[in-house]
Amino acid sequence: KRIKNTGYAYPPDNPWQQELEDSFPYQPTPDQLKAVQEIKRDLESERPMDRLVCGDVGFGKTEVAIRAIFKVVTGGNKQVALLAPTTILTQQHYHTLKERFAPYPIHIGLLNRFRTESERKEIMQRLATGELDIVVGTQQLLNKEVKFRDLGLLVIDEEQRFGVNQKEKIKSFKTQIDVLTLTATPIPRTL
Repeated sequence: KRIKNTGYAYPPDNPWQQELEDSFPYQPTPDQLKAVQEIKRDLESERPMDRLVCGDVGFGKTEVAIRAIFKVVTGGNKQVALLAPTTILTQQHYHTLKERFAPYPIHIGLLNRFRTESERKEIMQRLATGELDIVVGTQQLLNKEVKFRDLGLLVIDEEQRFGVNQKEKIKSFKTQIDVLTLTATPIPRTL
C-alpha cells in the first residue's frame, strides 16, 4: 500500500541545511554520513520513506534524525513528530532539538506527562494551526485528539518498546508520510 502511494518530494538541500550540518560539534562517522545521504535521497523521492537506522547507544542516531527533521521542516514547510517511549527520552530529544535549532525560526513543542492540561491543550492547538513545526512526545502523540496541520515526518525512537495498541496507531500514521525509526536493539519485529 505504501509503495503505491505518492508522498511529498522534498527539494535539494538549502544553505541552512549545510549550515546546520557544519554546526555539529563532532566529526560525523562514515556510517552517519551514509545514513544521512540515503535518508535525503528517500526524502527527495516521491515514494514515502520507511527507513530504520540501527546503531549502538552513543553512535549518533539522533544527529542523523536531526538532519532529516531539519530538511523536512525547512525544505518542505512540513511538521515533524518525534515519538519516544519514555518521558526522560522525550526530555532529552526536546532539549537537543531546542539547542541545535536555536539559530533558526523553528518552533518545537513537548508533549509528555510533565505538561499540565492547559499546556497540552495549547500544544495541540498550535499543532493543528501549524504554529508548531516539531513536536516531541510519548505515546500521547498517538491520541486521536492530536491533529497536525501538515505532518511530513514521523520519527520513532525505540519502536519495540511500544505496545501492540500503540503500534497499530503508528501504522495508521504511516500511510502517506515519511517514517524514520531509530533503534539500538535490532530485534526481528523492528526489522
